[in-house]
Amino acid sequence: MRNTSRTRTLAGALLGLAAMAVTTAAGPAAAPGASAPLAASAPAGARAAAAEGADPVDFAVVVDQSKSLSADDLAREVEAAALIAQGEISERSRATVIGFGSSEKPGQSAVREVCQLTVADAVGRNHLSDCVKELSRRDERKMGPGTDFPAALRQALDRLTEDGEPATPKVVFLLTDGRLDVRDSRAYGDDPKSRTEEAEEQLAEQLARARDESVQLWPLGFGDVDRKMLTAMAAGGYRNGCADLPSARPRPRVLDGSAEIGKVLQETFAAARCARVAQGTVGKPPADLTVTIPEIATDGSITVSKHDPKVTATYYDPRGRKVPTRGTFDGSVFEATGQNGPVEALRVKNPRPGTWRVHLEAPEGHRDREVTVRAIWQGKLRSAVTLDPASPRPGEKTVVEVRMQTRRGVVIDDPEQLEGIKVSARLSGSGFDPVSVPLTDDGKGPDRRAGDVRFTGTLTVPDGADGDLALRAGMSAPGVTGDRRPLNARVTLGTPPVKAALTVERGSVHPGGEVRGTLEVRNGDSTAHTLRLALADRPPGGGVRITPATVEVPAEGRRSVPLTLSLDPDVAPGEIGGRITVADADDDGRVLDNSFIGVVVEPVPTLWDRWWGAFTAAAVLLLGLAAFAAVRLRARNRRRDLTGVRLELRGDGIRPDELTVRSGQSSGGEFRFTVDRGRGAAPALRRAGPGAATVHRLRRSASGQFLFRPDGGREHPLSPGGSASLGEGLEIVFHDRRSAASRRPGPGRGSRASRTSGGDGGRRWGRTPGRPGRTGRTGRTGRSGDGAGPVPSPPGPGDRGTDSRHPGGGEGSPSPGERRAGASRFDPNF
Repeated sequence: MRNTSRTRTLAGALLGLAAMAVTTAAGPAAAPGASAPLAASAPAGARAAAAEGADPVDFAVVVDQSKSLSADDLAREVEAAALIAQGEISERSRATVIGFGSSEKPGQSAVREVCQLTVADAVGRNHLSDCVKELSRRDERKMGPGTDFPAALRQALDRLTEDGEPATPKVVFLLTDGRLDVRDSRAYGDDPKSRTEEAEEQLAEQLARARDESVQLWPLGFGDVDRKMLTAMAAGGYRNGCADLPSARPRPRVLDGSAEIGKVLQETFAAARCARVAQGTVGKPPADLTVTIPEIATDGSITVSKHDPKVTATYYDPRGRKVPTRGTFDGSVFEATGQNGPVEALRVKNPRPGTWRVHLEAPEGHRDREVTVRAIWQGKLRSAVTLDPASPRPGEKTVVEVRMQTRRGVVIDDPEQLEGIKVSARLSGSGFDPVSVPLTDDGKGPDRRAGDVRFTGTLTVPDGADGDLALRAGMSAPGVTGDRRPLNARVTLGTPPVKAALTVERGSVHPGGEVRGTLEVRNGDSTAHTLRLALADRPPGGGVRITPATVEVPAEGRRSVPLTLSLDPDVAPGEIGGRITVADADDDGRVLDNSFIGVVVEPVPTLWDRWWGAFTAAAVLLLGLAAFAAVRLRARNRRRDLTGVRLELRGDGIRPDELTVRSGQSSGGEFRFTVDRGRGAAPALRRAGPGAATVHRLRRSASGQFLFRPDGGREHPLSPGGSASLGEGLEIVFHDRRSAASRRPGPGRGSRASRTSGGDGGRRWGRTPGRPGRTGRTGRTGRSGDGAGPVPSPPGPGDRGTDSRHPGGGEGSPSPGERRAGASRFDPNF
């Protein structure tokens, strides 16, 4: 069965993977399009520096081209290829890209090597990006539509096993639907059945060859896949991956759609090369996307699948600082590529751990597609190893302890970051076969505490040991490898003349501080000995010095020597990695003792750190005072508030008028009003607006007393219910709603008319018994206890105590004519 178009997409993506790897690993390369493969030619120093980076991998991306691709699938293939090409993390990796179909007619070839084996540095990645595009130019005159797996694998194995380092992992990524189709390939026989049987036999031979030459096979399937075939090919190749872990063993991956190509390819590639993928966020520009790189990462690439070259990306480290696209910054090395393509990447050596931010921008018309950020990373950890005793005797049991740190000197102390790790130690030397022992962090046996990320085990030195020893720590975990540097030691034959014991104060210290220790030495030799103290397994420029560097021990003498570890002011916070070693310079450098430093550097306390208690107490006190002041102020404002105060205007021969202060009208505790005498009408109270010619002012003191200032006059106090003259036969009476006397009617008063107001221009009306429609101004108007003003006559027998605010008769209700005359003076909101 021929491959589907989605199978093509997968193939293209795998090609991208190959391109990526090649680009990443290469050194100086030939120009794109050159027929010879790109090769690295670097001086020894450069090669040594490169060896510090991520472990390389040689791989081939083999793409099934047995059916033509749609334009959309082709575009996704090229983009997926670019994603993988930009994401490779090692500059020493090599990659080749091979397309395949079948050979059914003269002039046709089953395979087509579009990218020769190429070293994947920046130049190599550009070369791979160019040559991968050749996959879209399939020529049916030169390649048949079938699926010839034996020919494709043969070509890939030939390339991966030529001129390579035997120790470098080798991987084939096969993008296909897994359906062998050589029915029309005459090279396999005379009829379709015999051709298929012969191809199956040759496929088995190539899989056996892959096992023998340690080449993994990772199939990725699209469309209507033959899962049985994909599984058989994954199991038929080399099964031991970069680590002895289930996740690193080849297995098939089946994709449900071409949209998953980028994600699946990076995950598959990471599993095959002992790296890991961190999935970031997704968004449309302009946007800020993030991806988190863990502490154990030492090499990585942040990939930005932007689809549109017009989208630009700016990178910020976990401290919020913009990092360069090329060069060195804060101990990291940066190299950005692919800015003019659909996928770009920032490769980082020694990345600062934490959440990185990628800021996206795009011009109008280029903001409609989602952009995805991911990071592929690997942690190549330094192992710090101690042996106790440091120079054991043959047949003696020793305790091996291993700690891990990054190239930046960050000590790994979080067991979750090393989940699934397996650690072991291997002792080799003169006079015996190598011995291995597993190391654990379970708190059992010699391991002091579970989960402290100190892996410990007991190892017995073989009886045949007679000289130098080399102890190497090995580790395997998803995304983690070790540097395999040995701890060199020497066996002790007989009784050593000099013995030493080293102790270092544990605890914390600030940058620029000091740590104390003691060296106890006993010399049983007849001659003096010189001991050398040194720091081992510290990164260059680690910011720690030990004094004294040498100690003289007299013959037949003992010494107790104080030690000092001095920290630079800019030493990074965290645990100080590395070891202190004491060696006897007069005994060929035999190590007498060694110890992990184990001191934690804490940031210099800030002013807040030192005085937070006092600051907190002061803040609480201030808050309490502020709250108290706010309550007092609020109470004062409430006491001064004039809301509800009723002003009553009186005068001989005029109808009384009232005005009630509403909420919000006494801003600042003052109410401004005027007497309207417009057009010969009866005087009426009005709230004074801006520009009023005559303004009277009423305010209330903090103690609650009224203070009244007539227009142009002096302010004087008034008691609630008191009156003041306004001149021209008018007086004003102030009624306080807070006064109990104001709120309760006096004796003999059943009407509410004297307790209500019509607001602006409102009136208080009484009615003469038996004479509806006419007002009777009698006696005094006011409330009992107001202290001033006339009071209305008691109601007659036929009066009804209806509220003057509700028309309809009764005491206090005006006649229809009177309501018409005084309509403008009623306050409907009172």
